[in-house]
Amino acid sequence: MPTFTFKGKVFVENHHLAVPYHELTPVKAKGLSETASLHDNLIVHGDNLAALKALLPTYHRKVKCIVIDPPYNTGNESWAYNDRVNSPMMQDWLGKVVDRDDLTRHDKWCCMMLPRLKLLRELLTDDGAIFVAIDDNEVHRLRCLMDEVFGEENFLANAIWQKVFSPKNTAKNFSEDHDHVLVYSRHIENWVPNLLERSDQASSRYRNPDDDPRGPWSSSDLTARNYYSQGTYEVESPSGKTFAPSVGNYFRVSPSKFKELDQEGRIWWGAKGSSMPRLKRYLSDVREGVVPQTLWQYADVGHTQEAKKELVAVLNFERSEDVQYRKAD
Repeated sequence: MPTFTFKGKVFVENHHLAVPYHELTPVKAKGLSETASLHDNLIVHGDNLAALKALLPTYHRKVKCIVIDPPYNTGNESWAYNDRVNSPMMQDWLGKVVDRDDLTRHDKWCCMMLPRLKLLRELLTDDGAIFVAIDDNEVHRLRCLMDEVFGEENFLANAIWQKVFSPKNTAKNFSEDHDHVLVYSRHIENWVPNLLERSDQASSRYRNPDDDPRGPWSSSDLTARNYYSQGTYEVESPSGKTFAPSVGNYFRVSPSKFKELDQEGRIWWGAKGSSMPRLKRYLSDVREGVVPQTLWQYADVGHTQEAKKELVAVLNFERSEDVQYRKAD
């Protein structure tokens, strides 16, 4: 099995174990509840590695969904490696800004991410999942890290988020429209996605032009290119016209199954009974919602400018220019 190596990996593989536990101290004055409790919604202020370790005693294997937005490591973020790993080489990394000229910036990023991902996995429930936003600078290295921590068998998706809605004409090569969101489960056999609400547009595809007692339906092609030994035959429409799959295509069902479907009224021959047969799929037979897709268009999930407007609307900033869509350290 392939392995993923990087400079400093040997020093951080077990660093999450050496991080000391810190007590989470509720600050009542900054909360909305009458009492400060770790069972309420929390905002934890502090180093993220120490915060994750502090959450572990209370939330070990109790978190169903984790969403993180780590540094994208573009070279323009001014982040610095700050984990105090017991190694002279890594002590030398401390506090130094990771910029584009740093030849070890990808190694530092991997060293920063590995112990955090390991702690995050310990927080997940057996049916939980983690969503990690990233761009093309580190997506391939992040995929390798997450394969190692969560297991490649638990990979669920690489969702593509359309984060901007117009091209940047100042781009040197391509105008980047998307980010990646890598999704992994703790145990893939236990994870079940919530279905999205079916849109009016999706529901409108189901109609009932022939007053079928089974209700609204849509039709689908009965042929495919996949070879099927019983899929080559002719059928006769109600108008007497005969049909057969085109060259290189085959009916998806056997002649006996086709006859059964036709007798049950589940074959659509067109309004005049003289069209290539199609299979009826009833709205009552499909699931209540829609399975999530991996292409997230801004019209459905929003974009970065919309996110900035929402922040400005709910928080008091001296200047709206101070609100930048940037990656958290």
